[in-house]
Amino acid sequence: MSAANGRQLWKLKTGGQVHATAGLADGLAYVAGCDEILRAVRVATGREAFQVHSGAYTGASPALHEGNAFYGTFNNEVLGVNLAARKIGWRYQNRDRQFPFYSSAGFAGGRVVVGGRDKMVHSLDCWTGREFWAFGTQARVESSPALADGRVFVGSNDGRLYVLNFDD
Repeated sequence: MSAANGRQLWKLKTGGQVHATAGLADGLAYVAGCDEILRAVRVATGREAFQVHSGAYTGASPALHEGNAFYGTFNNEVLGVNLAARKIGWRYQNRDRQFPFYSSAGFAGGRVVVGGRDKMVHSLDCWTGREFWAFGTQARVESSPALADGRVFVGSNDGRLYVLNFDD
């Protein structure tokens, strides 16, 4: 959309619905959707720069940091995608509980924090996908965590807002 007048500048057809907001970096919009593809789209023209196949559909917005995108899928995984190499660098899956990740990830201090339908909040190393910690709630965590002042703020479908220590 044009910031000056609100008119549509371009549109891009995908192979499935898109339920998430794009991540923006370096003139590219990164969009993941139900067609199992993360797309890099040039903001100025609407032309696709490249694709990375996720292997599952997603409703989550990617968090971006230093040439990487982080997002969850409905194949019970969180992905770390190396955008320069245009490939998945790591995959995280909760070994004990297999549920989708619908929450959009938050990023701070070298960590990716994401909620899951496994009723947990997960803190992962952004370079390896290794879990630092996981915190259990009493229902699905579909809200996107906010990270500030050494804390993680996240809502759960149990009706509670959780304030967690970012470190542990």
